Amino acid sequence: MKDFYMPSKRTASRTMNRRTPIYEGKAKQLFEGPEPGTLIQHFKDDATAFNNAKRGVINGKGVINNRISEYIMLRLNEIGIPTHFIRTLNMREQLVKAVEIVPLEVIVRNVAAGSFSTRFGVEEGAQLPYPIIEFCLKSDKLGDPIVAPEIAIAFQWAQPNELEDITSMALRINDFLSGLFLGVGIRLVDFKVEFGRLYEGNTVQIVLADEISPDCCRLWDIKTGEKMDKDRFRRDLGKVEEAYREVAHRLGVLAGESEVIATAKAKTKAKPKTKKKSRKT
Repeated sequence: MKDFYMPSKRTASRTMNRRTPIYEGKAKQLFEGPEPGTLIQHFKDDATAFNNAKRGVINGKGVINNRISEYIMLRLNEIGIPTHFIRTLNMREQLVKAVEIVPLEVIVRNVAAGSFSTRFGVEEGAQLPYPIIEFCLKSDKLGDPIVAPEIAIAFQWAQPNELEDITSMALRINDFLSGLFLGVGIRLVDFKVEFGRLYEGNTVQIVLADEISPDCCRLWDIKTGEKMDKDRFRRDLGKVEEAYREVAHRLGVLAGESEVIATAKAKTKAKPKTKKKSRKT
């Protein structure tokens, strides 16, 4: 299984039809890249929660997530974290390296929240004594079950040295992101990342793949505790688009809010019934 995803204007849709689709996930789409060993990753506005039980659309989300993920991937590259990211192609697309995804979701938790609080009866918002890493098997059919490292190794989903690399990188990413978000008044509660195997000649390297955005992070405003992530969609808190834009604004990656709004409006006009359908699901 490989990683990555495509644009949003009408002209872009005609271009997409001429591309070779590789994979379509919940929030992104992958197309064959222009060069061997590359893929085009497209960020969609689609939103899902609870393993696809809840679906909807967050207008402009794909544009914002593209920007945020690009910024974070570049910063992580600067501190020596290898990633799949090559460059941004347009408002919704990135050129990325084709990798073989390790079938594990890696969750790093700094604060008790979400399913963690439910499973262990811990009050949401309680600071954990140290970052806790959980591994989940990437399987919607099975409900993304939590797995012990020994199980991942036994079923050869990952080798022992790969899990070492993944754990080490996940903790380094957590340290960096915690400081990055703290600097803009945001508390990094937890986040989910994915890793892939990059094959180059006779070597195989574990690299960070997928994305890092409000879709896969829990982000709370430090002063107010206001949620600034996909929990606003999960819990029907409203103002989802505004929260995503605020995160991008604080990170300084939103070139112009009007650009995102214009894209969202254009998409809404093209699909006038999308919102109504999403509310019924």
